[in-house]
Amino acid sequence: MQPPEILGIIAGNGVYPRLLADSARKAGVKKIIAAAFSGETDPSLEQHVDLSEWMRVGQLSRMLKFFQGQKIHHAIMAGQIAPKNLFDLRPDWKALLMLARLKQRNAESIFAAIADELAKIDIQLLPATSFLEEFLVPAGLIAGPKLSRREEEDIDLGWKTAKEIARLDIGQTVIVKNGTVLAVEGFEGTNEAIKRGGALARDGAVMIKVSKPNQDMRFDVPVVGVETIRVASEAQVRVIALEAGKTLLLERDAIVDLAERTKISIVAR
Repeated sequence: MQPPEILGIIAGNGVYPRLLADSARKAGVKKIIAAAFSGETDPSLEQHVDLSEWMRVGQLSRMLKFFQGQKIHHAIMAGQIAPKNLFDLRPDWKALLMLARLKQRNAESIFAAIADELAKIDIQLLPATSFLEEFLVPAGLIAGPKLSRREEEDIDLGWKTAKEIARLDIGQTVIVKNGTVLAVEGFEGTNEAIKRGGALARDGAVMIKVSKPNQDMRFDVPVVGVETIRVASEAQVRVIALEAGKTLLLERDAIVDLAERTKISIVAR
């Protein structure tokens, strides 16, 4: 697609918003505007965009007004908002009304409702992988030692389980060891699920992260960064299995380096 002149980034935490800004710039986007959230967005993002405005998570009205004022018609959601902050939300009236209309409140329903609010003011939410195609993980062994047969079997089990919990909109990650599912990601997010599963396994756990069976590529796309690998290595996870072509692997060289040093195998299928 032809890159838009102006791009709005709804910037969550981690390196994702920054990498997106740099990639969009390389692809020819002239002006990049970020909605940044206090306590979430990395302040260094300001050096990578033309303009940013800081707000609280939950100030939906302010974000919409800011984007409208900057004549934005295309936006991308990049990076997570910590789940606990979606509950510590002090929503403005617009966010309150939006939340009141939702029968279920999970990441999918909340983000879809935000996308609808953006559409009402003629802002199209682009796929979260836009400009980042080179970061989509290819199939095969990405890092670390070859897998044992037991680990392959654990991935098979974990894959089926993860796809099912993803279909039910619960989470996208499970931790398995020796044919037993030890942890299922809930609202606490991937890192907390890894810590729980790792503590139960003691060592040698297998982590599986998948996309949803009907993944909306505009949000909640599986992302793995250096922080994920660091948390996994502390939890003595042995294998990380990802879904090829559907998962963003950010800062790949640093990830491979850390995985090799901590003897974690990363595989995509």
